[in-house]
Amino acid sequence: MRRQLNTLYVTTEGAWLKKDGANIVMEVEGAERARLPAHMLESMVCIGRVMVSPPLLGYCAEQGICVSFLSPNGKFLARMEGPVSGNVLLRREQYRRTDALAGCALVVRNLLIGKVHNQRAVLGRALRDHGEGMPEVDQAALVHARERLRRISARLLQEEQLDVLRGLEGEAAQAYFGVFDHLIRVPEPALRFKGRSRRPPLDAVNALLSFLYTLLTHDCRSALESVGLDPAVGFLHRDRPGRPSLALDLLEEFRPVMADRLALSLINRRQLGERDFVQLDNGAVSLKEESRKTVLTAYQERKREEMRHAFLEEKLAVGLFPAVQAQLLARHLRGDLEAYPPFLWK
Repeated sequence: MRRQLNTLYVTTEGAWLKKDGANIVMEVEGAERARLPAHMLESMVCIGRVMVSPPLLGYCAEQGICVSFLSPNGKFLARMEGPVSGNVLLRREQYRRTDALAGCALVVRNLLIGKVHNQRAVLGRALRDHGEGMPEVDQAALVHARERLRRISARLLQEEQLDVLRGLEGEAAQAYFGVFDHLIRVPEPALRFKGRSRRPPLDAVNALLSFLYTLLTHDCRSALESVGLDPAVGFLHRDRPGRPSLALDLLEEFRPVMADRLALSLINRRQLGERDFVQLDNGAVSLKEESRKTVLTAYQERKREEMRHAFLEEKLAVGLFPAVQAQLLARHLRGDLEAYPPFLWK
């Protein structure tokens, strides 16, 4: 099994990253602030005004360490990587399958089965853990949404039309996010969730979700590239220039478990509050720099937790699951597996 390496997140404004032997060194205003052996890393994410020296970029490319650049509010800007891994035969099969409606629908159906199952699990966990203390209206809303997701799951098992599958995914998202505010147990008005908003996020919860989704997309993209798949050509998400469609496909199964539940935990445990967000001139809401560090630390801790993989029947670090699912998708496309086994949280 693949060994889990680390992702280095650099959030310090004005940081200068350089190479010193086999180490990555961070300097701020000419003073060394951090040093880390490069062999411990699989990727590096620079958030905000972070500068990287050309020798370090070249060294990262040689060592297979991808370097991504994000804006201060988590928007993807650019990515640097070395030679593409994998073989052309696998990618050719990926392209053929995405162009064939039947083969594409088979993968999309199982991706969505995993996503909707995990959405139901998030609602079910909230009812088990906090149901007795919830107002009756919240309990009833969650029970109704969970039942609606169960019916959608049953329809997914029978459906073979790609457009219908995409429609069911939208219906599931409406049911799930329609009750998401009931999962937030703090009273602050600034931390209420009134619906999903993106590009830009218009409230604190959406800003936190979007930031976590960006981090998770980075991990999914790296996982797909590590097994030789093209992250730009997806099954569920249509091709669009500059969009990592297959990474967004893989992301769908992990959103509820690795992002949504983490966001709820950070808010409900009061690790984040109204003071951790700032509203920009264009109406967007963004995490403050120190608050991003809180989220990044929690995200890394979450990735180190262990969970049993339902298909492999093996206990693994959560951070390895995107790599496992990418490998299972590659095996399916090569014909080693009859169907793509979705990630199911239990």
